[in-house]
Amino acid sequence: MTSNGGADVGARGGAFPPGFLWGAATASYQVEGAVADDGRAPSVWDTFSHTPGKVAGGDTGDVACDFYHRYEEDLELIAGLGLSAFRFSIAWPRVQPDGRGAINQAGLDFYRALVDGLLARGVTPAITLFHWDLPQALEDRGGWAVRDTAERFADYAAIVAGALGDAEALWITLNEPQQVAHQGYRIGTHAPGHTDNVLAAAATHHLLLGHGLALARLRELLPGGTKVGISLDIHPVRGVGEDAAQAVEILDAEINRVFFDPVVHGRYPGAARPHILPPGALIAPGDLELIHAPVDFLGINYYNPHYVAIADGADPGIGGVIGAVDVKPDELPRTSMGWLIEPDGLLDALVAVAGETPEGLELYVTENGCAAPDVLDSDGEVEDRARIDYLYGHIDAVRRAVDRGVPLAGYFVWSLLDNFEWAWGYDKRFGLIYVDFETQRRVPKRSASFYREIAVSNVLPGEPPPSQAALR
Repeated sequence: MTSNGGADVGARGGAFPPGFLWGAATASYQVEGAVADDGRAPSVWDTFSHTPGKVAGGDTGDVACDFYHRYEEDLELIAGLGLSAFRFSIAWPRVQPDGRGAINQAGLDFYRALVDGLLARGVTPAITLFHWDLPQALEDRGGWAVRDTAERFADYAAIVAGALGDAEALWITLNEPQQVAHQGYRIGTHAPGHTDNVLAAAATHHLLLGHGLALARLRELLPGGTKVGISLDIHPVRGVGEDAAQAVEILDAEINRVFFDPVVHGRYPGAARPHILPPGALIAPGDLELIHAPVDFLGINYYNPHYVAIADGADPGIGGVIGAVDVKPDELPRTSMGWLIEPDGLLDALVAVAGETPEGLELYVTENGCAAPDVLDSDGEVEDRARIDYLYGHIDAVRRAVDRGVPLAGYFVWSLLDNFEWAWGYDKRFGLIYVDFETQRRVPKRSASFYREIAVSNVLPGEPPPSQAALR
C-alpha cells in the first residue's frame, strides 16, 4: 500500500466515535501453555520450538503465560483495563487434535468458559480461528501446501461456530496468512520451517481458500448480524528516489497485495513475480469467488513500513529488481525488534485500504504495538515510556484516519501480556502487562494505565502524559 495519507497531520488528540471498541490481543500458542493438557495435541509450533536452533534461547510455548490455567486472573486484568473487546485465538489442536475427525470437548469447554467470562464483564470477544498453530497431524499430511487443509479448516470453523456461535462476538478467520506462507513455507523462520517457493505459493492459495470456505460455513451457522472478517498485515512501501518505483510496486504486490487483492478484488496481483503466485493449476473454478465473498470487516495489523532504494550493484535485490535494497531512514526511531516506528504509516495504510474496499466496510486495527526493553524498577513497577509514546502516536494516527472518513470501528493493542514471541522466544516484550515467566506474576505497566484512560474515556488526550519517572 502506497497512499501518502500521513502528510495531513492536523490537531493532536480528540474523541472517537461512540461505540468504538478498545481492545487488546493475544494468540493461543503465545499465551496458553498447557500444551499437553486435557487432550490437546501438538501443533507445528510445538514441533518447531522444540527443534534446536529454531527459537532464541531454546524457548518454547510449553508454559508461556499459563493463560489456560490463569485465564480468570487475566479476565480481571482485562476488566480492570476498561477494555470493551478482547481478541484471542482458538488453538485448533486443542479443539480437534488431529485437525480432522474427533472433537476434544475439553478444549471447547475452555473457550466457552473464556467467552462467558468476557461477556459477564461486558467485554466483546474477538475470536480468531487460526493464529498459526496448525495441528502437526495436518502438517504431516502436507499442511497448507495441500488443498485438503483448507477443507479441514472449514470443518473446524464449523465446529467452533457450533460451540460458540450463540455469543455476540467478532469472528476472524485467519491472522496474517502472509506471514504463514512467507516465514513458514518460503524462508523457514517460523513453523513449520520450510524453505520452498513451491510450497509457499501453494500455501498462499490454500490459506486464502481456507478463509473462503470457512467464511461460507460461518455464514450458514452463525446468527444473522454476526460480523466475520479476516486480519491482514499491511506494510506501506515507500520509495527512496524516483528510480525505486518498480521495486515499490513489486514489493507492495508481494507482501501486501498477494493476500489483500484476492480478498478485496477477487484476483492475484499482476506485479508479483511468478514464483510468489499460486500456479494456475491449483486454482479451481470458483476458488476466487469463495475468497472474494464479502466480509463484514477487514482487520488491519500494522507495525512498520518498508523503505526501498536503488543502490549501486548488479545483483537482483528486493522484488528481483537490480540494485533494490531495503533501507531504514536514520531519522525514524526503531523498536527493540529493529522495526521502524512511523505512526503515519498506519494512517496511510488505513486510508489506502478504505479507498479500495467497498464503501462503509468496517475496518479494525486488530494488532498494533511495540516491543520495548521492559524491566521492573526498584519500586516493582515498569516505566515503559517508549511504549506510551508509541501508542500515543499510533492511536493519534487512528484518530486522524477517523477524521478523514475511514470507517474504523475499533483498535486492538498488541498485546495484553508479555508472551512467547515466536522465533524470538521470551526475549521481546510487547505486553501492557509485564509477566515474570518464572513465577507467572502479572504487573500492569505504566502503558496499561495510559491505555485504560483512553479506553474508558474514548478520548485521546491532546498531549501524551509526562514520564512518571521524571516526576519522581
